[in-house]
Amino acid sequence: MTQMLAARRGDLTPQMEQVLAHETISAEALLRGVAQGTIAIPANCNHKNLTAYGIGQGLKVKVNANIGTSSDASDLDNELLKLKAAIDYGAHAVMDLSTGGDLDLVMRTIFNHCSVPLGTVPIYRIAQEGVQKHGFFGDVTVDEMFCVIERQAQLGVDFMTIHCGVNQRTLESLKECGRVTDVVSRGGAFMVEWMIYNQQENPFFANYDRLLEIALKYDVTMSLGDGLRPGCLADATDRPQLQELIFLGELTDRAWAAGVQVMIEGPGHVPLNQVETNMKVQKSLCKGAPFYVLGPLVTDIAPGYDHITSAIGGAVAAAAGADFLCYVTPAEHLCLPTVADVKEGVIASRIAAHAGDIARGLPGALDWDRQMAEKRKNLDWQGQIDLAIDPIRARARRDESKPADEEVCTMCGEFCAIKKVDAYLHPKKECVEVEK
Repeated sequence: MTQMLAARRGDLTPQMEQVLAHETISAEALLRGVAQGTIAIPANCNHKNLTAYGIGQGLKVKVNANIGTSSDASDLDNELLKLKAAIDYGAHAVMDLSTGGDLDLVMRTIFNHCSVPLGTVPIYRIAQEGVQKHGFFGDVTVDEMFCVIERQAQLGVDFMTIHCGVNQRTLESLKECGRVTDVVSRGGAFMVEWMIYNQQENPFFANYDRLLEIALKYDVTMSLGDGLRPGCLADATDRPQLQELIFLGELTDRAWAAGVQVMIEGPGHVPLNQVETNMKVQKSLCKGAPFYVLGPLVTDIAPGYDHITSAIGGAVAAAAGADFLCYVTPAEHLCLPTVADVKEGVIASRIAAHAGDIARGLPGALDWDRQMAEKRKNLDWQGQIDLAIDPIRARARRDESKPADEEVCTMCGEFCAIKKVDAYLHPKKECVEVEK
C-alpha cells in the first residue's frame, strides 16, 4: 500500500502524521495532496527508522544533500560524516550517489545510518556491475538493470532517480540542437551511451510499467530524472530539455494511475530571468507534481562559490513553485565535496528554501524572522544566536570580536543605531516617589 493509495482511501498513515508535525497544513489538505499527486512522501515500506517529510504543494520547501564515494575517493567513514553533517544541519533527504568502492556495502551502511528519506540513482550501480561483468556498459541487459532497481527497493530506498525521458525522440532533438555541453547528467549519459550502442529504446521508457510494479510493491517514490538538463546557461530551456519534460508529464500520469508517487527533476543551469518560467512550465506539463531542482545555478562563472549561485537560483525557484531543492556545494564542478562543503551546501539551500517559503506566503514562514527581529531590537545577542540557522557559526563570529560594550557589536560600537534611537523613542521611565 503506497502513501498515495492510502490517501485515496482516506487513511492517515503514521508517515503522514509525521509530516503534519512539521507543517501548518491540515490533515484533510495533506490527504488530498497525496491522493492527487501534488504532494509526495518518500517512505519505502522497508525503511524502519525513517523520519518522513512531505514534498509539494502547501508544504515547506525541502532540501536534499548528495553524498557518496567516487572511483578516485572511496572512504566510507568520511561519507558517514557527511551524512551526519547533512542531517545535523537540516537536510530533509539525502541521496547516495556513490560510484566507487563496494557500492552494495556503501549503500547498506549509509541506509542503516540514515534517518531521513534516502534516494539513489540506480544506473550508477548498474553501470559499475555491468562494466565488471561485461567489460562495457553497453552490454548490460535489461533484466540486469531491473535486478539492481529491485534490490535497492527491497533494501528500503525511499526515492530513485530514473532517467525515463531520455528516449529516441529526445535523443534526436539533442543531436539536432547544437548544445554547448551536450549531456552533463551522468545518468543521462549512461542512457544515451546504451541507446546508441544497442540502437534500442531506453529500457526504462520502453518497460515503464515494469518499473511501476517495483515502485508500487515497496512504495518507492519515482524521481523522474532530467537526463537532458542544461549544463550551462547557453543550453537552458532548449528543445531537448522541454521535450524530455513533456514525456515526464506523460509518465507522471501513468504513475499516478498505478498509485505510485512521483517527483519531477529539473534544471540545472538557468539564467535568472528564465527560472520562474521553468517552474511554471513544469507545473503545467506535470499537473502540479512536486518539482525537484538542482540549484538552479544562475551563472556558470563561479566555481568554488556555486553554493551561492545555487542559493540565488533556488530562492527564485522556490518562490515560483519549486518544492525540493537539491543542494550545491562549493565543490561543484571541481571535486568531491568535503564534510565542510556539505554543511555549506545544506545551509545555503535551507536559506533559499526559507526565502521561498516567505515569498509564497506559507503560513508561519515569517514567524522565525519576526522572532529574530525582536531579539535584535532588544540587543539580545544570545537570543539571536539561538535563532540563527547556524548557531555555531553565529556564536563563533560573535566571540572572535569582543566589543567594549557587550550590548553592541564591533561593527557599530558606540554608534549602534538601535541603541541610540531606542534611547530617544523609548526612554526608560524612572519611578519617582511622590509625597502625599
